[in-house]
Amino acid sequence: MVLILLDDCGFGAPGTFGGVIPTPALDRIAKNGLRYTNFHSTALCSPTRAALITGRNHHVAGFGVVGEISTGFPGYDSIIRKENGTVGAILKENGYATSWFGKNHNTPFYQATQAGPFDQWPNGMGFEHFYGFMGGDTSQWTPNLYQNTAPIYPFEGKPEWNLITAMADDAIQYMTEIKEIAPEKPFFVYYCPGGTHAPHHPTPEWIKKISDMHLFDEGWNKLRETIFANQKRLGIMPPDAQLTDWPKSLPQWDTLSWEEKKLFVKQADVYGAYLAYTDHEVGRVIQAVEDLGQLDNTLIIYISGDNGASAEGMLNGTPNEGTSLNGVSVPVKAQFLWYEFWGSDRTFPHYAAGWSWAMDTLFQWTKQVASHYGGTSQGMAISWPGHIDEVGGVRDQFHHMIDI
Repeated sequence: MVLILLDDCGFGAPGTFGGVIPTPALDRIAKNGLRYTNFHSTALCSPTRAALITGRNHHVAGFGVVGEISTGFPGYDSIIRKENGTVGAILKENGYATSWFGKNHNTPFYQATQAGPFDQWPNGMGFEHFYGFMGGDTSQWTPNLYQNTAPIYPFEGKPEWNLITAMADDAIQYMTEIKEIAPEKPFFVYYCPGGTHAPHHPTPEWIKKISDMHLFDEGWNKLRETIFANQKRLGIMPPDAQLTDWPKSLPQWDTLSWEEKKLFVKQADVYGAYLAYTDHEVGRVIQAVEDLGQLDNTLIIYISGDNGASAEGMLNGTPNEGTSLNGVSVPVKAQFLWYEFWGSDRTFPHYAAGWSWAMDTLFQWTKQVASHYGGTSQGMAISWPGHIDEVGGVRDQFHHMIDI
């Protein structure tokens, strides 16, 4: 089993669900299985992830809020109790080799140090192998990286190293080793990269590839219309579906200055490159399953996001997410100081909120807002060769993370 979860990816961002950003790995799973169009998260990172790995309501699993603002009250203390057994613990006890790659936003922040205790780390929750980072996000160039419970620094002296690729390498190595050492032992891989949560850190090659496609040059209003038309063409929205109104609190693209448009297109190009890059590396993991001769024997679940697209970049976006987290808006003119190396290790960037609304097409609102589907709708595809009759079909029943 391979369970894939992207981060901060709106329903309308990937091409698989009508977006303009190419996501061939997600396409592959949808083509070989089923596409789910009414699948939902909690609108926030930690709660969604706690619900997913326990199969329980996020309050029951201790994550009524993101871990960093947890309290001492039941349902909000960021503690996954033993009786809520994770999928890792259950499958480990049933003979699986269990692993977790990428983001871990489900360890209490006050225990995420070398002092431990480690019972609320992935290894203590039933995942025998962990390669990833603690907390809500990290630099993909120089991450806060751990292997099991030990900090590691594989990026030192390697300026071209990027975690999105490195974790795919580690997952492929792990699956290969398991099948070489114990061929009959099944594996469970929980694969959750930092993409596409800020910071948006794709490689320069991917930035050039997406920029050359000019996907965002016409702005966020036009992008929304394009995505909506694609969704109807793909049959994932009914013919009589109507596009929700553009909010008065966000500027229309045509009202922006030349400088604003230039900056915002750059932000979107880097974001698009980050999603395309992330999906490409996910594709390498899926291809490795096939290369091991296990594709026909593997259930693959690919969830495109743990909440809606993020509007945390505020109206102008930012070269450093820390500014918006502290309520500081960075003027457009000042952001041009980082324009040429947007997405590099010199930046910790996020895009303008107009893009997040567009990436959540056709719904209203964004990440953090659980009252509207823009905050909770996630595209999902599942493949299971030999077990799904209607290959390439669409499912529109209401589902939630706990249903996995």
